[in-house]
Amino acid sequence: MTATRYVDTNGEVGTNVGSDTRCVIENQRATGEMMTRVKVTPVEERQDNDNADESDPFIDNNHRQIGSLSGESKNISTNKLERKKGQLDDDDDQMPPDGGVRAWMIMLGSFTINGILFSVINSYSLIFLKLSEILRDAGETEVSSKASLVGSLTIGTTFFLSPVAGILTDRIGIQMTTFIGGALAFGGMLLSSIFSTKVEILYLTYGVMYGLGASLAYTPSLVILGHYFKRYLGLVNGVVTAGSSVFTTIMPYLMGSLLKRFGLVGTLRGLAVLTSVVMMCAILFKPIPVPSKAALAAESGLNPESTFRSKMKTVVNTSIWKRKKYVVWASAIPLALFGYFVPYVHIANFVKRVFDNDANERLPIMCIGITSGIGRLVFGYIADLPRVNRILLQQISFISIGILTMLLPLTPPYYPILLVITLLMGLFDGCFISLLGPIAFDICGREGATQAIGFLLGMCSIPLTVGPPIAGLLFDHTGSYTIPFVLAGIPPIIGAAAMFLVRFVEESPQESLKSHPPEESINADACLNGGNELGHLRINGTTPASPQTNEDT
Repeated sequence: MTATRYVDTNGEVGTNVGSDTRCVIENQRATGEMMTRVKVTPVEERQDNDNADESDPFIDNNHRQIGSLSGESKNISTNKLERKKGQLDDDDDQMPPDGGVRAWMIMLGSFTINGILFSVINSYSLIFLKLSEILRDAGETEVSSKASLVGSLTIGTTFFLSPVAGILTDRIGIQMTTFIGGALAFGGMLLSSIFSTKVEILYLTYGVMYGLGASLAYTPSLVILGHYFKRYLGLVNGVVTAGSSVFTTIMPYLMGSLLKRFGLVGTLRGLAVLTSVVMMCAILFKPIPVPSKAALAAESGLNPESTFRSKMKTVVNTSIWKRKKYVVWASAIPLALFGYFVPYVHIANFVKRVFDNDANERLPIMCIGITSGIGRLVFGYIADLPRVNRILLQQISFISIGILTMLLPLTPPYYPILLVITLLMGLFDGCFISLLGPIAFDICGREGATQAIGFLLGMCSIPLTVGPPIAGLLFDHTGSYTIPFVLAGIPPIIGAAAMFLVRFVEESPQESLKSHPPEESINADACLNGGNELGHLRINGTTPASPQTNEDT
């Protein structure tokens, strides 16, 4: 009898025995980064009338034993196939459920975290006024610059340390990172209430410590959504990021009442209590486990390298920077944000200087906040529709924001037109923000999205911090907001244009599989009876190599 064993370069094995072909195929393809799992179709038992020598078994290197070539059933050893079956069952468990009580509770927890953290940051102007008053009474000089630096450090630290938050999330988990972030933010605010008159200490407590805590809690609050939602991920991200808009609408009234009744010390203590809710929300954040590269390598029998470089790769996910689409997208976003934040900082002063005294300088900011929340919900829903290009939606939002920013100097003396423009700006602002998480998951997949979001937010911290001061410097020299607003409208348009390059970037098959792993199966029809060729067999688009023949008599 002749036993023909087919082995291709990827480790796929097919076995022909005698004139009848019985194929046992297992994908053993394993790399240092991933191992593809396949469904294995069992060998059907058939009666064989050949008078074969029962003492002539064929045992291959994968412990698959073809027993007697007569009417006995063919025994396939076991542990490996059982483990494969268990892995397939685990894969089903790892799919995002797209609903359920726990999923919606996690969405609510992320909504609350975003709302608390960013409403405190966005409402710093009220703390700024009270702190400036205290510093003046204490005889401090350069009060405005000192007091404003506290708030600038908070927002800068929150975004700048997002890469650290992403790395820490991968190392110790989503739940623990969020809890530590909430504890740091709570501690920073509580210490700020103790040293409320010492601005140098506030730089560390309110600025750096609270900002670090906010960063550690914010990044995993977005990442956890990709573990529980796929079909509705865009809408859910819209709901979650709308939390900052909803809470920012409420926070000024709450903070104003606290300042009036309890002063700065009592207000900071109240904010510390509110921030402690972040730790409670962290308890909900139990992610669906994703097999790590190290685990897959160990399972496949590969020994991970022990070099410093390999150890660093377990800390920093360098694979996201090998994805050309992510590199292009992550470079275009910060470019667009150089002028993005300018209207938010300067529009109140613009209204105060160019419109009548009856014009409310706070109303345009409220308009942006209200429609920003609506935009996150609306565009989050649109982003989940079939055939909708999420990156294209983000491009439209940036182009719209750029044009609307350049139109601001043309609004005087028509205040209602200014309000219409700010309403539209808020709408497209919501579109841009709600799509950050879903696009990161689209490009980098679930395993790479954590650090993809973290590094992106870290890169965004620089333009968000630098843009408004440059606009203020231009205003100081020109005495007008025409040039600052026109120049601020250019970067969003340039950034949107740069994002067109994403369409022309081609991913390698390996990158595509990492982002969108297919559900693979082996069809029983692929085992062709009576032939010595596997010409019709395809696994993941690969063609088996020429056969190697072993003669057993």
